[in-house]
Amino acid sequence: MELYIVRHGKTIWNKERKLQGSMDIELAEEGIAAALQLHDQLLVSKIHFDKIYCSPLKRARKTAEIIRGLSSTEILTDQRLKEISFGTEEGALYTDWNKPENPYYPFFNKPGDYVPPEKGETIEHLCQRTKNFIQEVIEPQYKTADKILIVAHGALNSSIMCYLEGRTKENFWGNGLQKNCQATVYEYDGKTWKLK
Repeated sequence: MELYIVRHGKTIWNKERKLQGSMDIELAEEGIAAALQLHDQLLVSKIHFDKIYCSPLKRARKTAEIIRGLSSTEILTDQRLKEISFGTEEGALYTDWNKPENPYYPFFNKPGDYVPPEKGETIEHLCQRTKNFIQEVIEPQYKTADKILIVAHGALNSSIMCYLEGRTKENFWGNGLQKNCQATVYEYDGKTWKLK
């Protein structure tokens, strides 16, 4: 089985370098264009998805709809695929969070030390809900689905990859934040996951 993990297209807040987390922000024109380009690439490669899952947030849903195109594959949303919440810091500028004096600086730079803002979600909680989703929804389809697509978010996708690769919170970002409309592909043999 192959699992395609895609980050949603660029949003207005991505362009403004704002943290959107669980805020429901629309795709920007560039995000729509990038999703169309990914759709075309998958079509040329004759890739058909048996199942498509996405975050309930409209930026991920719209990206999934564009990638699916005219296929009849149903898009299934799951609350566990919603982006991490930044609580009271939703909408804060990335450049402010990326200053060493900011209390939330560790999120992108030393995630093992990250403590979320008020009403925010911990990385541990995010990783637990995505692990549950993969174990309860994706892995049981090993013998019935050939290709599955998940369309979600930057931190959310990184938490899925942490589980698939056996990474800890300290190495939460792995090789870095996934780009908008980037597809990362894993293979599952019924026991272990492998980056393709």
